[in-house]
Amino acid sequence: MSKLQPVIFIISIALLTLSSSARAEDNSAHVQQVETLFKLTQMEKKVNESIDSILQLQLGQNPQLASREPAMRAFFEKHIGWGALKSDITAMYLRTFSQKELQAINDFYITPAGQKVINALPSLVQERNQLAMMRLQQNIGELQQIMAQPAAQ
Repeated sequence: MSKLQPVIFIISIALLTLSSSARAEDNSAHVQQVETLFKLTQMEKKVNESIDSILQLQLGQNPQLASREPAMRAFFEKHIGWGALKSDITAMYLRTFSQKELQAINDFYITPAGQKVINALPSLVQERNQLAMMRLQQNIGELQQIMAQPAAQ
């Protein structure tokens, strides 16, 4: 065994350690950008509000379930609450956006215009959905005619 082999081995280990450390720092900064985005967009609050919406919908459709509301809430929080989803949602954002892209997104969302987008978007989406449903209801006859025709060959 040559005297250089142990030295080369030690240098190789040191280089691998340095590159792993740099990747961990890069990943940490990337994760931090995702965390910042979640704070700016109030992601935790929105996830929790979705649980409230699901519960209200379920209880509205089945009022007899009112006595089971605490158990249902616990179930939803366990499976689709922020604590249950955060790591998976973080992974989705890490896969989808680079650290640089997240920084640009955060730079926008921290501005007054960005905060206005965050606050106005849910209402705009709801209005858009209501508009689409209204248009479909107004034109349901046309769809029924299309469905009544024989399929094209």
